[in-house]
Amino acid sequence: MTSVSIKDLSLNFGEVKVLKNLNLDIEDGEFLVLLGPSGCGKSTLLNCIAGLLDISEGQIFIKDRNVTWEEPKDRGIGMVFQSYALYPQMTVEGNLAFGLKNARVPKDEIASRVARAAEVLQIEPLLKRKPAQLSGGQRQRVAIGRALVRDVDVFLFDEPLSNLDAKLRAELRVEIKRLHHRLKNTMIYVTHDQIEALTLADRIAIMRNGIIQQLASPNEIYNKPVNLYVAGFMGSPGMNFLEGEIAHHSEPALSFGSTTVPLGRYPFVSDERPGKVIFGIRPEHVSCGPATANEPFSIEVEIEVVEPMGADTLVWAILDGREFRFRVDGQSELREGEKVRIGFDPARASIFDAATELRL
Repeated sequence: MTSVSIKDLSLNFGEVKVLKNLNLDIEDGEFLVLLGPSGCGKSTLLNCIAGLLDISEGQIFIKDRNVTWEEPKDRGIGMVFQSYALYPQMTVEGNLAFGLKNARVPKDEIASRVARAAEVLQIEPLLKRKPAQLSGGQRQRVAIGRALVRDVDVFLFDEPLSNLDAKLRAELRVEIKRLHHRLKNTMIYVTHDQIEALTLADRIAIMRNGIIQQLASPNEIYNKPVNLYVAGFMGSPGMNFLEGEIAHHSEPALSFGSTTVPLGRYPFVSDERPGKVIFGIRPEHVSCGPATANEPFSIEVEIEVVEPMGADTLVWAILDGREFRFRVDGQSELREGEKVRIGFDPARASIFDAATELRL
């Protein structure tokens, strides 16, 4: 069953087209992440679903009900913003109950919902405190709780963790995932953080300039990006890109500089073989040392920079005059200026048409 359906949605601010003919179906109980850089339209789309912005064209359905022109309070959604937006003069309990009191929910029902939300979010000991007495993570839990008490089918999160430090973000990511597993509600989550997207989402919609570039599972988006933009946006450190040409011998091969990479194992998605292409391989898909003996392609490179990162080490090297990065174990003793042999399987690569930037 479809929980949220967006049909031909466009939003214009004067002459500026912010969202462009978007179509998106979100299944009941799905965790969908809208991912992209600042200005791509992800928060704008979320605000359209919430009813905080009037769309220019199209329709929005929630639970098969057309809510395009309904007020936010009538759409059956709960929203968590980037800012906590808590009332400083009220206790945590008061903040959680405030919206329900305005909606004239019976006192017993309010108490029951507040108690349930506090238990789910593990904030029961904080109910009598005021926001100034809470940490950032505790305040965000209260903000999430204020949405939970509404007992709605669809929750909207607008970058709720961006104001927190790295440790708290990691902790609350886990809490939000647990919350989704427990409640099984539909959740739509906006972020620019790809780690949040990869760890939380059932599906990710990557946006750019008001258009969804790719809508797929985290695994598919990471391993089979549909175009050059998605490939470059996902991954930290980013994918290595090598410009070259496809040469046709007994089997296709990538040729750049004095190097030739066999492409017989590469899973082409189309029969097109343009001349100029961009070959991409992720740093973690590159092996170094004895393991390269098992790789279909290997080559000697010179190490330029070594970046220890704890669990692993990022190595910057020069491959046929081009910058190239790969990961090795954190205990590796590679040094700048050293020459090593690296290898990879082209089947794990991504190849894009240099003209259209689409995956081949």
